[in-house]
Amino acid sequence: MTSPANPTRSDAVRNRDLLVTAAREVLAEQGLDAPMSAVAKRAGVGQGTLYRHFPDRLTLATAVLEENVRDIEQVAARPDATLTDVLGVVTWQMIHSTAFVGIIRLSDEESSRFLADRVRTAIDGLPRETYDTDDLMLAVAMVSG
Repeated sequence: MTSPANPTRSDAVRNRDLLVTAAREVLAEQGLDAPMSAVAKRAGVGQGTLYRHFPDRLTLATAVLEENVRDIEQVAARPDATLTDVLGVVTWQMIHSTAFVGIIRLSDEESSRFLADRVRTAIDGLPRETYDTDDLMLAVAMVSG
C-alpha cells in the first residue's frame, strides 16, 4: 500500500490550528513580546511543534494577522453584511488584541499591502452606503495608528 507524497497529517493541521488560536489569545493578552513558550503551552503542544510550524515570532504573528483578515472577509461575505458589521470586527480586533497593530507594523511592506488589499476587496463587496473605500481605509489606518 503506497501513500501519497507528503500528505498533510491531520494532527499537523490540528496542531497548527491550535497554535494560531493560542497565539491570538496570548498575543492579545500579552502583546508581541509574549514568550513563544506561552503560546505552545496554551495550545497544549511542545515547543518543537510550535517551531516546526512557525520558525520565528514574525511567522507566527503573520499567521494571526491572516486569521484576523479572514474574520473580516467572512463577515463582509455574509449576504446581510453592512459596513458597520465589518468595522465592528476591525474595531474589536484592535481593542482586544494589543498585538494587532504591532503585527501590522512588523509585517513587510508587501505582506501588509496584500492584506490591506484583501480588506479593501471585502469592503468593496458591501452594499454601497455613504462612504468612499479609500476614505474608509484611511480611517482604519488612522484608528490602528
